[in-house]
Amino acid sequence: MPHSDRPRDVRVELGASARAARRSLNGDHPGEAGTRLPPLVDHHVHLMLTGIDALAESALAGVVDLGAPLDLVAALPAREEFPRVDFAGAFLTAPGGYPLDRSWAADGCVREVPATTGDGRGSLPGPAEAAVAEQLAFGASVVKVVLNSVAGPVLDDATLAAIVHAAHERDLPVVAHVEGERMTRLAVEAGVDALAHTPFTERVDDELIADAVARGQRWISTLFVAGYGERTPEAEQAVDNLRRFHAAGGRVLYGTDLGNGDQPLGVNPVELALLAEAGLSVSDLIDALTDPWPRAARAEGVATFVPGASPASPDDVPAWLATAVVVPAEDLEVL
Repeated sequence: MPHSDRPRDVRVELGASARAARRSLNGDHPGEAGTRLPPLVDHHVHLMLTGIDALAESALAGVVDLGAPLDLVAALPAREEFPRVDFAGAFLTAPGGYPLDRSWAADGCVREVPATTGDGRGSLPGPAEAAVAEQLAFGASVVKVVLNSVAGPVLDDATLAAIVHAAHERDLPVVAHVEGERMTRLAVEAGVDALAHTPFTERVDDELIADAVARGQRWISTLFVAGYGERTPEAEQAVDNLRRFHAAGGRVLYGTDLGNGDQPLGVNPVELALLAEAGLSVSDLIDALTDPWPRAARAEGVATFVPGASPASPDDVPAWLATAVVVPAEDLEVL
């Protein structure tokens, strides 16, 4: 006979990575039934605004910091506590570019990269290579560039290409903040690996989306901050762009730009609801939340546990996921 405390089979509804499970009889919640998922990751946070300790009790097993002073984040990947941290280090931007003039931009979080000149064959590294090497020397696992023509000057084509080349030579992916007309095209054609936000200031045409998908570019969602919960034109544009990117086979990563605006310190159910509106199925949501990018593999020895019965409908999934906790993998028995 089946266990009386076993949730109904969740694999059809939540995807192959979900498993009915119960917690160890020797732990703080003996025998509690629920669902086991892989570790959850927010692929866009700013720890200079939230602090790492604020996430200690969250459902996140991993975060990717996409802009902070190097001396603030350099030691965080060595922590044993969760969430585990990957980081980009400084925003690499054009001289005078975004976000230099923003009040939230902490000292040291922006690195201006002068224009690349010459044939690049000199004995000394150029400014683009030096900027990338500096982030890597402090432990960065991704490089972030800023392409925001709305707020100021942007990196020219040659300098952007030099940054991408220098990063790829060092096996570092490049993520770009794109804002303004044609900034998405600039990022795609330069070989940028991921967008830090779903484009929200321009409609990305289907041909360019197909190019981005063919190149394997990932888009980090951040749909909530496009309108902060309001149905603004930017929010509508972001959802439409992501819907077509996802439908074309694009790889979507869950990210919130945590630290920007009033958001929960953990899983944001509104972000998940907007992802569902953009056409992601329940299993797609789980995949976006559990993708280990920029790491090649998921963290070992840790899992996500969502207590109670699995959701009755897809509409209930965002709130259900917001109740998740991080637990040692050994604490769970798969049923």
